[in-house]
Amino acid sequence: MLEEALEHLVRGIVDNPDDVRVHAKRIRGGRVLEVRVHPEDLGKVIGRSGRTAKALRTVMGALSGGRYVRVDLLDVNEVR
Repeated sequence: MLEEALEHLVRGIVDNPDDVRVHAKRIRGGRVLEVRVHPEDLGKVIGRSGRTAKALRTVMGALSGGRYVRVDLLDVNEVR
């Protein structure tokens, strides 16, 4: 559910919504959500002084029900 919600939010922000991918990884004590966007959209997702990224992380934290969730923002060309 968190992956779909995050993908929906990010698709509403970017100019290239077809390039948005969210991949979830389980870690001890929670999850990591990797968001991949078109390189030109990375600045929009991060926002001025990181405000948009912080807001996305806040929303995901609220939806997680108290479980630990980390949101990583990457462009589609980054290898991880």
